[in-house]
Amino acid sequence: MNRRGFIGGLGGLIATAALPGCRTDEPSVFSQRGNFERLALGYAHIKVGATAPFSLLHISDTHLTSVYDDESDVKQKLAKIRTQTFGGCQEEALRDSLAWAKSNVDFVVHTGDLIDFQSRENLDLVKKYFGTGAAKVASAGNHEFSPEMWMSAVKEEHTEAYKDRTRKDLQAAFPYDLQFNATVVNGVNFIAMDDVYGYVPPACVEKFHAEVKKGLPIVLCMHVPFYTDGIWRANTKFWTSSAQHGKPNFFRTAAVPDARGDYVAQQQDPVTREFIAYLKSEKLLKGILAGHLHITIQDRFSPTAMQYVVGGNFLFHGQEVLFT
Repeated sequence: MNRRGFIGGLGGLIATAALPGCRTDEPSVFSQRGNFERLALGYAHIKVGATAPFSLLHISDTHLTSVYDDESDVKQKLAKIRTQTFGGCQEEALRDSLAWAKSNVDFVVHTGDLIDFQSRENLDLVKKYFGTGAAKVASAGNHEFSPEMWMSAVKEEHTEAYKDRTRKDLQAAFPYDLQFNATVVNGVNFIAMDDVYGYVPPACVEKFHAEVKKGLPIVLCMHVPFYTDGIWRANTKFWTSSAQHGKPNFFRTAAVPDARGDYVAQQQDPVTREFIAYLKSEKLLKGILAGHLHITIQDRFSPTAMQYVVGGNFLFHGQEVLFT
C-alpha cells in the first residue's frame, strides 16, 4: 500500500463552521498548558554566511479540510472523512503556529499541503491566513492540486496538464507563484519550487539556474524532499507501520527499501535526475526545507547542504531554523 493510498501568511476574518473537536475562538487542545506549549517544535542551525542572523518557522502539511454548507455533496463527504483523518484541529494548529511565529521568528516558510483538497472555504482560509504575507516563502503541495481526491470524476494524473486544470483558480487564492518564487533575506536566497509529484518541471530548473547567477547562498524550499537513503528508509518504515495499523516494524537492517512513487519519479525523470546530480555539486546550496512525509528527519544531501523535513503541521509540528 503506497503513501497516497493510505492517506486515501494573516488577513481579514472569514465566517467558518466550528472545527470538530476544536474551538475557533480560543485554544482547546491541551488548554491547561502554557501559552503555545501544545506546539511541537524542533530546532536547527544553518550556517550560510548571512549578512545578519535571522530565524524562521518552517511548517508544512496543515491539510485544511473545510467546506461551506452550500458546496457539493462530494465535498461534504470528503470533508467529513478527511477531517477525521487529520483530527479536526488543523486550523487551530495553523493559527497557533503563525501567532507563535509573529513573536519569535522573522518569518514563516510553508512547504505545501496547506489545504487537503480544493474547496471554496479552504481557498478562503488560504486568503485569510496567508493573504497579507504571513508566509514570506511558500511552495505548493500535491494536495493543493486535488479538487476531490479519489472521489473526483476526473482521474488524478501526476502531470503538468493535470495541474493546469485548476492552476488559475489556485493562483488566485495564493499570494505567491505556485511554480517558483524566490526571496532574498539578509543575503540568503530562499527559492520555493514546485516538485509536488516528485519530478521538477523544466521551467523550474531554468529559473533556478537564473537565481544561481546572483551568487548568493541558497536555501531550497519544496514539498517533496529529494530522497536520500536515510530519508527514504525512515519514510518507508513510518508509512508501512502506519498502513499496518500499529503492527511492529522494527529497524533490523540498514538496507534501503525499493523505490516507489515520488522516489521513482526522482530517479526516472531525466530532468529531475540531472537536476539533483547538479545540486549535489552546487556549493551555493546551503540547505533544503521540505515536508510531505509527516515525519521530522534531517539527513545530509550534499557536501554543503543538509535536508530538513518537518512533521505535519496538522499535529502542531514545526521547526525553528536559525541562519547565521
